Amino acid sequence: MASSGAGQVEQLRRRNTARVLGVLRADGPTTRTDLSRRTGLAKATVGSIVTDLESAGLAAETGELTTGRGRPGRTVALTGADVLGLGFEVNVDYVATVSLDVGGTVRHAETVPVGDETPWDVVTQVAAERADDVRAAGGRIAGCAVAVPGLVASDRRTVRWAPNLQWRDRDLAASIDAATGVAGTVVDNDANCAAVGESSHGQASGVDSALYVTGTVGIGAGWIVDGAVVRGHGGFAGEVGHLPLGDPAARCGCGRTGCWEASVGLRAALAATGVTEASTPWASAERIAAAAPDTPAVAEGIALIGRHVGHGVAALAGFADPEVVVLGGYFVPLAPWLVPAAEEVIGERLTFADLHRPELLLSPLGLQAAAIGAAEHALDPVLTGSLLP
Repeated sequence: MASSGAGQVEQLRRRNTARVLGVLRADGPTTRTDLSRRTGLAKATVGSIVTDLESAGLAAETGELTTGRGRPGRTVALTGADVLGLGFEVNVDYVATVSLDVGGTVRHAETVPVGDETPWDVVTQVAAERADDVRAAGGRIAGCAVAVPGLVASDRRTVRWAPNLQWRDRDLAASIDAATGVAGTVVDNDANCAAVGESSHGQASGVDSALYVTGTVGIGAGWIVDGAVVRGHGGFAGEVGHLPLGDPAARCGCGRTGCWEASVGLRAALAATGVTEASTPWASAERIAAAAPDTPAVAEGIALIGRHVGHGVAALAGFADPEVVVLGGYFVPLAPWLVPAAEEVIGERLTFADLHRPELLLSPLGLQAAAIGAAEHALDPVLTGSLLP
């Protein structure tokens, strides 16, 4: 019984710590009194948590905040700029990496082309280099997480199937653990990670229900409801790229025909516009966009992709009824030609478009969206109060 009681006390401590961290992260520096009011915790409890956070180097009292009544209170602020979550996204032709501190500030972001190497080799090499860089600068690594374009096992460490990478039942987490020297790497679907990144740092911030649609070689969707990713029973929700929403004759990388991905993925855009591929999806999209103003066939090719995007978004919106749909990746540079075509089809195909249609938005996070979301996952042990480094 004593052990059970101690466990319950520890769980309560973690929940309360997470509440305090959440307020400081969302609202910025504030007094202990305000922390007590915003979290609903007793002042003594808040004081104890702040002391623990100070000991861990995650918070500090920085000065005085004058209020209208009574004695001024000392301001508590998150510090922890040296406590980082390392997030990575591995894709067919690039690896993105983001280092995110406890306060939510991106400290490093980089996109590395795969080139002639394999995605597996590049992501493990990049992970090792980033971990070395953090330690060389005196930083502390809270955790690592990797976003992948495919299905992830319930252990959140094993890639069950990533058709575009030709990976099946690969223990990616173990390789990243070894490369970084940090145990407990988490692996998640790239669209889910991008949705988390968009919810915390992008267009879906403060939105109750949002869909994020990736724009790379593969296509997936992350669905956020009340701040949490909807994963489904097996964790495979969001695999929309392989729904039969595309041209029935178009062959997909999964071996089937008619997949939405086969009609709206990067390779479909390159085929529709006749533009040659560049080093990353973003660079390819910029190349297409540069040709569009002077080449009507390229502009029409983008509009064709836009119509396919609209067809799929209308179907997804008819099911999920999101407040916003965020288009990411290579879709963003093509927006002047792609979005109007997509909007037109959404208006035609969405049954309740006259009553409510989701706002179609463009991600500001570039190819870093999934890596940012992965870095947020990597910080979970700290932000949930289970680990104070």
